[in-house]
This record gives sequence, structure tokens and C-alpha cells, in this order.
Amino acid sequence: MPAPQPTSGAKLPRVAIVGRPNVGKSTLLNRMCGSRVAIVEPTAGVTRDRVSVPVRLPSDDGPRWIEVIDTGGVGIVDRDDLGPHVESQVQTALQSADLVLFLVDVRDGITPLDREVASLMRGMELPVLLVVNKNEGRALEWDVDVFYRLGVGEELFAISAQNGLGLGPLYDAILERLPGALAERPSERNAMKLAVVGRRNAGKSTLINHWAREDRMIVSEVPGTTRDAVDVLFERDGENFIAIDSAGLRKPSKVADAIEFFSEARSRKTVRRADVVVLMFDVTERISSIEKRLARYVVDHHKPVILAANKWDLVENLSPEDFREYLDKQLPGLFFAPILFLSAKMGERADQLLDLAKELVQQAAHRVPTGELNRVLERALQARSPSSKGHRVRLRYATQAETTPPTFILFVNDKRLIGKDYLRYLTNRIREELPFAEVPIRIVLRDSSDDFEPHS
Repeated sequence: MPAPQPTSGAKLPRVAIVGRPNVGKSTLLNRMCGSRVAIVEPTAGVTRDRVSVPVRLPSDDGPRWIEVIDTGGVGIVDRDDLGPHVESQVQTALQSADLVLFLVDVRDGITPLDREVASLMRGMELPVLLVVNKNEGRALEWDVDVFYRLGVGEELFAISAQNGLGLGPLYDAILERLPGALAERPSERNAMKLAVVGRRNAGKSTLINHWAREDRMIVSEVPGTTRDAVDVLFERDGENFIAIDSAGLRKPSKVADAIEFFSEARSRKTVRRADVVVLMFDVTERISSIEKRLARYVVDHHKPVILAANKWDLVENLSPEDFREYLDKQLPGLFFAPILFLSAKMGERADQLLDLAKELVQQAAHRVPTGELNRVLERALQARSPSSKGHRVRLRYATQAETTPPTFILFVNDKRLIGKDYLRYLTNRIREELPFAEVPIRIVLRDSSDDFEPHS
């Protein structure tokens, strides 16, 4: 049956992958979407939050789009005592799903936890497909039928998520049960991407849950709860946003295992993907090397950034002006970034942060007329000429080459005459006189003897 064409606001049908820990749920998600979205590591309980991604499945009528949700393992004994939180996320995923893939491991046979998951499935009205994973060899084929004893699932499918074996029949069965799968992916092109980064337990997941108006992320007093970089699509006043929750960073000397290593790498990728970075910190704690490291990374990648001072409701005897002065000393590279004092837990000023993010995107996308730019820079040169041992800097021409970030090329007689201090002076003059007050700026110096060379 041909799928309907997407309309404005059309939503993808949801498929939830559930099962006990370490049966390959994240591996299957990554295989289905063709990318390493979820962290895969041979440790039970790596996935905690719901990780949902759009997935394009092949069919005889052309590709079809669905949303697949990876969940934490049912029955997990978490090293941080987050088992109940993980299972709550599983339950929420099931409540919003249109189809369930119940994943088991052929190598382990039926375990008590498999029976526990099966019992959970029997009480549901959703269609369930029983998927027997890690079926990489003929010797294991004889062990597949034993899973019929679980008494759950409309059909049984033997696959290897790691090798991609047996997925064709599974995909066909999924689309057969989801006639609402879309022929085109609902456009996220205009959805602003907000990367929420910071140290552990700064309140990142709490903020995103407020935006999403549901508990998409586990919130706990245990630091380091979030491990994957999780995309959460939400809508506000007719506009789409994608909030990317990232694992909280910690000092490199304290990265405990491979899970935290991958989590940190994904936090950095989150910054690179973002339209706006929300650098979040707990105002009851001192700024540490973690925030300074993140600030440098954001500056190096020329991303608009909002300094989100969380837990402001807990602060006494400190004014916003004093705290801003403290921040400027600790994070001098972000002196231009706007600051917002909020309480994610109470929801105070969380939505104002979205309005501020939109303003920054507009600033970064602004293009200034060439004539106006040259007049601003000529006035800057006249007001203050760089010290160059009698040699005078002459600006031949300036133009804005790019937006997001705003990038300006300055053609000068000899770029060696312009040092870093003077370059900062020119950058600040551009910020003062042109509408780029709160976003990063790139200046590229060129003369007749050199090619494109960026500075910041």
C-alpha cells in the first residue's frame, strides 16, 4: 500500500526497540540508520535515555521513513543506581510507539530477563515483532525457534545487526504494519539546532525536558547520567527546534572508561553540528577547566554561544553584573556572548533562551554592504594605526565573504604589519558599528603575496 505524502506537521510512525541489556539494540539502531548514532560498547547498560532518529527503509514502492527509538535495557542493574529511571524511559517509549521490536540474543538463549520483557509485551495492544539477534552462523540457526516459547510477537526474525544479515524481511514486516510511513522525510531543514553543553550535572537534561514538555532525558542527581548525544525535536510557536543534549564533560584525567571517552567525543561533535551553542553552568560552582576547554572549542569553531547561568534561584548576595564580571575574567574569549540567568528546574527564562538563540542566528546570517564595511574599517584605521616601525598599513579593499560565521576578507598592502592585538581591535570595531555584537567574527588578511589565511 503506497504511503501518503507528507504534509505540514506530518509525524513519522514510531518503532521502539526494547529488550534486556546488551542484546544489540543500539547496534540495530545504528545499522538501520546507517550511522553510529548510539554508543555501542560491550558493557550492559550503556544506553540510558531514549535515542530516537529518523530512519529510511527500502521498499518495493520506494524508500519509506519511520522514527526508531533505542531504549535502555529492561531489568538493568545500573552502576549509578539509575535502573528505575531507565525503565521509566522504556515505558514512555512504548506508550508513544506504533510498533515494537523485541530483541533477544540467540547466543544466550532465553533468560529470566527475556521472560520479564515478554511479560511486559503481552500486556500491550501494540504489534510486536520478535527479533533474534547475533545470528551470525549456521550453527546458531537451530537455536532460533526456541524463542517461540516466549509466547510474544506476531512473527520471528533471525538477524545479525552487526553484519546486516536478515534485515530485508524485517524491514518489509515493519512497513507492512506501518502504512503511515512517509515517502519523504518531514523537513528539518528550518529547524534550529541548539547544542546544550557543559559539565556534568549542570542541568542540561532538565532544560531540554522543559523545552520538549516531556521527560525525554533522564534527570538525576548522579553526575554523568547522559551518555549519548541525543536529538530532541520540539516545536514552539510554529517553529521547529532540535535540542541536542550531550554528555557532561569532566577532566581528562577522570575519564573512567570507553563509554565516557565516546560520550566526550560526541559532545564535541554536538558543538560542530549546532547553529547555536548553549554553554550551561551551575552558578553555585566555580568555573573550572572544563568550561574553559569548552569555551575554547566553541570559539575555535566560530559558533554563536549563549552563556546559560543555571540555578540562579539558589544564589544569594550576588548581582548579575558581578557574575558577568567574574565570567569575563574566567572566559575572556567569550566576552561578546550574551548571558542568561535561569532556573531550568523551575522553567524560569528557559523559553527566553530560545528567543535569544533566534536573535544570534539572525546576527550570524546578516550580510553587510561592501561600502559600509569599508567605511567602518577606514575609520578604525584612522583612529588607531598599528605600530609598524614607520610602515603604514593601507587597506585596499574589504568585503564580507561569508555568513554564519560572518567572515570578512581584508586586502592590505602588507598583512605582516597587523598583529593579533590590532586584529582584535578591528574585530571589536566591526562589532561596535555593525550588527554583529554578540556573535563570533572571522577576519581574513590577504595581500598580493599570499593566499587565503583565516585569523580569529
